[in-house]
Amino acid sequence: MSIADNLSNIKNRISHVCNKVGRDASAIDIIAVSKTVTEVRIKEAIEAGISNIGENRVQDAWQKYQILGSSAIWHMIGRLQTNKVKRALQFFDFIHSVESKHLAEEISRRADQLGKDINILIEVNTSGEDTKIGVDPEKTVGFLKQIAHLPRLNILGLMTIGAFLPDPEQVRPCFITLRELRDRIISEGFDEIHMKYLSMGMTDDFEVAIEEGSNMVRIGRAIFGDRL
Repeated sequence: MSIADNLSNIKNRISHVCNKVGRDASAIDIIAVSKTVTEVRIKEAIEAGISNIGENRVQDAWQKYQILGSSAIWHMIGRLQTNKVKRALQFFDFIHSVESKHLAEEISRRADQLGKDINILIEVNTSGEDTKIGVDPEKTVGFLKQIAHLPRLNILGLMTIGAFLPDPEQVRPCFITLRELRDRIISEGFDEIHMKYLSMGMTDDFEVAIEEGSNMVRIGRAIFGDRL
């Protein structure tokens, strides 16, 4: 199947699950995860209707950006090292993986130097797995209190990577945790924070994530096929 066919299938699946739970399918942003994908195939996805591109590595994404430019919104979804922040802020529109005060401070400092605001999401480790980065759910409100005052940061929501389990239903508790955490943060009444986005759900579990409130799904394999 072509990328356009794959994307049409994904949109149909999103519409189906949204109808099931009474949500608006147009409110769900599809982020095409293009790790290891060539610029030619990314361009094909953009031409098929993708407007959000997700990348895991700054240097790889920067090389692709030189060719594709601002034809899409660029999302940094992988772990961001502080020594890569300066480059990342030159072209990424969203940073999904803010998980430490040190990183938030560096993003703020570099963004201020560039004279631009940057959209960020807080990555939360909802699975409790040691192999995943992210703020502990119980520490997230306290973490937000530490960084809410930093200039140039648009804190717009939360991100999580669910547990890698064979049955999407087994991953649902991770998504419930993030949704409930979002609701708790809203109830705290932060003036500087807007819980607009829940970035959760990937190829194998995005439908369950949408059922639990996701409005940003990060999909790679179902759009581009298996990675080489």
